[in-house]
Amino acid sequence: MLTALDHVIVAVRDLEAATARTVRLLSRTPSWRGEHPAEGTANTLFRVANTYLELIAPLGDGPGGRSVEALLESRGEGLLGLAFQTADAEACHAAFAEAGLDPDPPTNGLGRDVESGAFREWRRVNLPLERTRGVFLFAIEHRSPPDALPPAGWLGSEESGVEALDHVVVNTADGDAARAFYGEKLGLRLALDRSFPKWKARMLFFRVGGVTVEVVARLGDELPQDDGDRLFGLCWQVSDADATRARLIDTGFDVSDVRAGRKPGTRVLTVRDGTCGVPTLLLEPGVPA
Repeated sequence: MLTALDHVIVAVRDLEAATARTVRLLSRTPSWRGEHPAEGTANTLFRVANTYLELIAPLGDGPGGRSVEALLESRGEGLLGLAFQTADAEACHAAFAEAGLDPDPPTNGLGRDVESGAFREWRRVNLPLERTRGVFLFAIEHRSPPDALPPAGWLGSEESGVEALDHVVVNTADGDAARAFYGEKLGLRLALDRSFPKWKARMLFFRVGGVTVEVVARLGDELPQDDGDRLFGLCWQVSDADATRARLIDTGFDVSDVRAGRKPGTRVLTVRDGTCGVPTLLLEPGVPA
């Protein structure tokens, strides 16, 4: 039903400023610059090896722009939603309905790049927040060839830039409910469900198309009331953590030292600013054993 994490969506106030910061963060140029007058939004897309990042901002008046503006007012800039890829929107709609997710009927979408004039077409299936545990989430079937959205171009050496998305983090107050939603309802493959008492966390890793959706539930005596899930942060893959850190410092970012990751053989660093409100980790995967 869902074959990949098609893209992650970040809401921003100033699209030009956010685009410039993201270019410096990823060390890559935009794949696409679009506007959607009927929706009241504009976006910038960065396609990496296994997904793409969408920065979206209000532009004029429209339902999409009003929704983004409301989110910015209530939460500030940050992760807005997840889009999962499907090969068949109609079949996906039927599967969502059978799973009790009450999907909206598939709708057509059209995007235009304001610089090249190129068009992209798609169909999407939205899910109501009441069924997604509060996370804005939809499925998308692309009707244009893959090369309609080119890879984000490299700036400088590839070894110091971002190659791919490793995982997206979702916080939950109810690990069992989240497991049922992402695993049973959406059909994502559960790769790991393990509690880590020293971190006071239960972690569930769902794999789809080379990306992990990491769901984190807090452990402890005083657990919060289950009010749904919340998108939290992103972890990007880099080939050389030291080279990436040096580049980011040179371009004005506040970053941590490189340290050992939780998975043996990995190295990570935290980006503390310039990430459009998204907690951001960079990970050097290391050599597989």
